Amino acid sequence: MADIKFEITQHIGVLSQNEKGWTKELNMVSWNNRDPKYDLRDWSGNHSTMSKGITLTGEELEKLKELLNSL
Repeated sequence: MADIKFEITQHIGVLSQNEKGWTKELNMVSWNNRDPKYDLRDWSGNHSTMSKGITLTGEELEKLKELLNSL
């Protein structure tokens, strides 16, 4: 499997922290030198390891916000 390059370009916030110290975060992340996208996933304390997560464009994030506001 090829190495995946990533850069957290903007830390937006932490949603939670588990007992092992990993945090669920919303960040702007550039994957493989592409334009940054909104990214939601768990990160280790030093951000060297991450879980599976989801990435969203600005439009997708706006739509998610609309859906959550309608609950």
